[in-house]
Amino acid sequence: MWLLNPGLGNDSKLTLQSRWCSIVATHFKRPLFQIQVQKQTLKMFLKTRFRLLLILPWILLFAACASNSEKEQVQQQQTASELAQSNSVEASEQTTTSESDSQRSAVDAFDDSALDKTESSEPLLEGTGADEGFDDNFDDSFADSVDEGFEDSFDEGFEDGFENEITKDNFESFNRAMFSFNMTLDRWFFRPLAVGYTKIAPQPVETGIGNFFSNLREIRNVINDVLQWKWKQAGNDTGRFLLNSTVGLVGFLDVAKHAGLPESDGEDFGQTLAVWGVPQGPYIVVPFLGPHTVTSGVGLPADWVSHPLWYVENKYVAYGAVGLDMLHTRSELLAAEELMSGDTYIFIRDAYLQRREFLINDGIVEDDFGSGDDEEFDF
Repeated sequence: MWLLNPGLGNDSKLTLQSRWCSIVATHFKRPLFQIQVQKQTLKMFLKTRFRLLLILPWILLFAACASNSEKEQVQQQQTASELAQSNSVEASEQTTTSESDSQRSAVDAFDDSALDKTESSEPLLEGTGADEGFDDNFDDSFADSVDEGFEDSFDEGFEDGFENEITKDNFESFNRAMFSFNMTLDRWFFRPLAVGYTKIAPQPVETGIGNFFSNLREIRNVINDVLQWKWKQAGNDTGRFLLNSTVGLVGFLDVAKHAGLPESDGEDFGQTLAVWGVPQGPYIVVPFLGPHTVTSGVGLPADWVSHPLWYVENKYVAYGAVGLDMLHTRSELLAAEELMSGDTYIFIRDAYLQRREFLINDGIVEDDFGSGDDEEFDF
C-alpha cells in the first residue's frame, strides 16, 4: 500500500510492513511445518528401504543355500536307493553263483568217488595215494584259512576306517549348509573377480604379489617354529624373511630360494596345538573362511594377531591388502577346479583333512595297512 501511496510517512510504512510480514508468517507457518515433517518421514522411509536393500542379498543367498542343500539331500537319497538296488542285485547273483558252485561240487565229488573206485582196483605204490590226498587237503584247508583271515582283517579295517570317517564330520548337515553358502558366494563374487584378476594382471605381477604375501607369512612361521621347538626350520624361515625383505625388494622377489633357503609348507597355531597334543576335533565349515577343524579354527585369532597387516594403522590399506591376498589365493585355485569330481563337498573335505594331516606330521605319512595282523600271514 505504501508503494502505491508515496505520501505516507516512515512510521506508517514500517507499521504496514510489519503487518504484511506477520500476515505472511501466520499464513505460511503451518504449511512449512508440514513440509518439514514430510521431509523427515521421507528420509526415514528411504533409510529403512536402504537397510532392507542391504539385507536382501543375504536373504537371497541363504535361500539359495537352502535350496541347494535340499537338492543335495534328494541326490543323496537317490544314490542311496541306487546303491541298495545294486547291493540287492549283487546278493541275488551271489546266491545263484553259490547254488551253482554247490551243484558243481556235488558233481565233482561224485566223479571223484567213481575215479577212486577205478583207481583202487589198479596196483599202486604203498603210501603214495594217501600222501597226495593229505597234501591236497592240507593245501586247500590252509588256503581257505588264509583267505578267511585276510577277509576278516580287511572287513575289520574297513569298518574301523568307516567309523573314523564318520567321527571326522559330526556336523555334516550344518557343514553342507555352510558349504553351499560359501560356494554360492564364490560362484557369484569371488570366482569372477579371480578370473578377471588373472586376465588383467601379467604373470610376473601375479608372482610378485604371491611372493610379497608369502614373505609376510614368514613371521607367523618363525613364531610357530619356535613354539614347536623346530629350531632348524625357524632359522631357515628367519633367513628367508630377512633376505627377501631387503635384497628381494620387500618380498616381491624370492631371492632366498636361490640362496639355498627353500620355502616351507607353512606353520600356524593350529599345527602348534596339534604338536602339543591337542586333538584336531571334527571337521567344520566356517562361513566366509571355508573348511577347518575345531583346533585350526581356535588357532585363527593367534594367526591374525601374528600377521604384520594386523598392525597397519590405516585400516583401508589393511583391508585392501587382505582382500588382494584372498583374491590372489583364489586365483591360484582356479586350476584345481578341473581335478574335482563326484560330490564336491566330500572331495574338498577329504583333500583338506589329508593336507592338514600332512602339515601336522611335516610330510611324514604313516601307512598302517595290515598293522597288527602280520603274524597271521607268517609261514
